[in-house]
Amino acid sequence: MKRTLLCMAFAFFALAMGNAQTTFSGRVLDENNDPLPGASIVIQGSATGVASDFDGNFEIELPQGNEILVVSYIGYVAQEFDPSGQTTSNIALQPDSQSLDEVVVTALGIKKEKKRLGYAVQEVQNENLVTARETNVTNSLAGRAAGVQVTGGGSGVGSTSLITIRGEGSLIPGNNSPLFVIDGIPISNRTISNRAEGNLEADFGNGAQDINPDDVESISILKGPNATALYGSRGLNGVVLVTTKSGKGSKGLGISLTQNLTFENALR
Repeated sequence: MKRTLLCMAFAFFALAMGNAQTTFSGRVLDENNDPLPGASIVIQGSATGVASDFDGNFEIELPQGNEILVVSYIGYVAQEFDPSGQTTSNIALQPDSQSLDEVVVTALGIKKEKKRLGYAVQEVQNENLVTARETNVTNSLAGRAAGVQVTGGGSGVGSTSLITIRGEGSLIPGNNSPLFVIDGIPISNRTISNRAEGNLEADFGNGAQDINPDDVESISILKGPNATALYGSRGLNGVVLVTTKSGKGSKGLGISLTQNLTFENALR
């Protein structure tokens, strides 16, 4: 009699547990209602999970029927979903704004994710250019990009700042400068100088000194032939892409004032 009661009790609990387990099916979509294949769906607090198929569909077993699902996808904000009282539902994920930090400006001003590029690109943001102000924006790139060497001018305001990327390819210093492109418009950054008495040259500066650091949103440095192929022979020594700030809404008139004061003594 006792064995019969124990078997009946075991069968009752097994039946109850079997009824508690439910199957939940759903579909993972992005902000445009397009399917997200390969999205991760995991039961919160456990290692049980599945991945969505090519059409974003998935199916998962819920042991208790009231578990919380954590849905995640690369580049999107993870979302917690409560499937209680439901057997199927669509789950929409929103893009993660922090992933925009990995987007860089490449050749012809095209924005791409840095991890998808097959060549070296480094970007310098505006806050790095205006923290310690220089009279020539080229000087602000010193020490901020690998393989970029900047030699600041020694003749005061308006003097030439030489920049080379991955070494020099010519014995003439002015021929080693990379191509500067500002919002898609190439400019010459070659050294301008004239011979003077005693073989001393008069330094008239270079084109990059006319760039206002406050107007720059970011600077992308393209290195190597793969990165600069679209610019032909002019990009032989690399390309410095300058993206200026576009019109953005600001409070009030949006007027800013900056001042840079320098004292120098003439040699003679």
